[in-house]
Amino acid sequence: MYITCLDLEGVLVPEIWIAFSEASGIPELKRTTRDEPDYDKLMKWRLGILKEHGLGLKEIQDVIAKIDPLPGAKEFLDTLRSECQTIIISDTFTQFAAPLMKKLGMPTIFCNSLEVAPSGEITGFKMRIQNSKLTTVKALQSIGFDTIASGDSYNDLGMIQASKAGFLFRTTDKIKADFPQYQAFTEYDELLSAIRKVIAN
Repeated sequence: MYITCLDLEGVLVPEIWIAFSEASGIPELKRTTRDEPDYDKLMKWRLGILKEHGLGLKEIQDVIAKIDPLPGAKEFLDTLRSECQTIIISDTFTQFAAPLMKKLGMPTIFCNSLEVAPSGEITGFKMRIQNSKLTTVKALQSIGFDTIASGDSYNDLGMIQASKAGFLFRTTDKIKADFPQYQAFTEYDELLSAIRKVIAN
């Protein structure tokens, strides 16, 4: 029995931090897991910048409210979910993801949570589990699922490498060059076709 595990940002919705960087005029916040493999280091750096600029959860949520799924993402996800069990595994946070899940038809998502002060300042973050994508895929495999995984960033590589089949989607040229063993797609119909081939075998 197969279960497909998808990354969220860059795969189904735009990168939240890039959108917030553009809205806030803070170019440093464009840095994502496509650039920095160490997520803990990246998040601590982001929180330092938010504190420096006096920005909190509300300002980010106001930007997220205007973000729509990538063109074709909901249709792809609807079709995939009708043919295969599907989970979104993301390093984002419940406080960011909730409005986006409504726009995607409320798929299952496993993600993390932010620590927020009464003032709205984001004071920290709590990871659901260490190496959440890889750990979750291994847990699914331990209860009898064969996993298929797809993502675009360094933090997706663990679940892609551990799965029966793994695909890169709209990733960087550097990641494609460093991991040529994985098929890389840019269109949803290509990814859906590749997943269907795995399920059919």
